[in-house]
Amino acid sequence: MGLMQIPRRVDYGLRAVIYLSNQAPEKCCSIGEIAKQQGIPRKFLEKIIQDLLRSGLIRSKRGSCGGYALARPADAISFYEVIEAIEGPVAVNACMDEHLGCDHLPRCTMVGVWVEVQQRVTEVLGKTMIGDLRRTPCGNFNGASSLSSAA
Repeated sequence: MGLMQIPRRVDYGLRAVIYLSNQAPEKCCSIGEIAKQQGIPRKFLEKIIQDLLRSGLIRSKRGSCGGYALARPADAISFYEVIEAIEGPVAVNACMDEHLGCDHLPRCTMVGVWVEVQQRVTEVLGKTMIGDLRRTPCGNFNGASSLSSAA
């Protein structure tokens, strides 16, 4: 079975942001704590945290109680924003990436399918907020049942 895989960096970044969303608003978490709790290699997480800081999704606090926290409420951060901060704009196929494009596009019969898939993926990722997933196991996510029944 072929998989449309989510890059590991994205998976780790989403897990880190969801972990931060489950903390008390005043708490800052160290990279070591996030890495240990989420099973993410520390060196890998350090790079991801820099991407999330640069995009303004998380904030850092210095000092003895320093660390990282969400920069906005979890209900105001979408899956799409986290993915884009780490990987750049989401494209389901090379022809949907405005920078890559495709030489076959003028005569391609598949482009309509890719456009629709792109729109639906973007819609789901854009409307799924980090706050929707706090302490919610994957199988209990409301969107999961509606997505699987639509397939």
